[in-house]
Amino acid sequence: MMIKINEIFYSIQGESTYVGVPTVFVRTTGCNLRCTYCDTTYSYYEGDFKEIEDIIKEIQKHRTPYVCITGGEPLLQKPIYNLMKQLCDLEYKVSLETSGSKSIQFVDPRVKNILDVKTPDSGARNSFHMENLKFANSLTEFKFVICSEEDFDWSENFCRQHDLFQKYTVLYSPSHGKVSERWLAQKILEKNSVSRLQLQLHKIIWESTARGV
Repeated sequence: MMIKINEIFYSIQGESTYVGVPTVFVRTTGCNLRCTYCDTTYSYYEGDFKEIEDIIKEIQKHRTPYVCITGGEPLLQKPIYNLMKQLCDLEYKVSLETSGSKSIQFVDPRVKNILDVKTPDSGARNSFHMENLKFANSLTEFKFVICSEEDFDWSENFCRQHDLFQKYTVLYSPSHGKVSERWLAQKILEKNSVSRLQLQLHKIIWESTARGV
């Protein structure tokens, strides 16, 4: 079974409740959305087909139990389900970063699903597959990238309407160049939101390195 892979790399996890841990990232090629803030547009088309066995061998070169499947949109390629199952069987801690536009029904229940619900200013409003609310489990986390006050209010309403705050970890991330980390932190406090502020730790690390800090 082959999967079109954009890149496989070893880095620090910058998001989710796994933030900060050394992780192997497997980035698949292809995405069905075109979000306004996408920072991995190179993954839309670039990549090479790799056998699952070869992908696992490359992952095993790194001494970490954490693997993040990301994209693009990983669930566009059916063999990705088999890869995640095999990794779980090998006792890896697997997380899946997905837009939520595709069903997670058949994702191995041992996988931590990070569902990126697209806000109005993302350019992909209404792309979320609502049945995914039924398939979420105790490991599932919901992510919202906030570009504006409208996005913030929309996200709060979505979470309350579907009782996400009571059941799951909810992550709010500021969209780079649209709103600041400080602005979003203040909004969370002012509105008494129970969301978790999420900064992209990997960008903070590598951007500070580039500046020589």
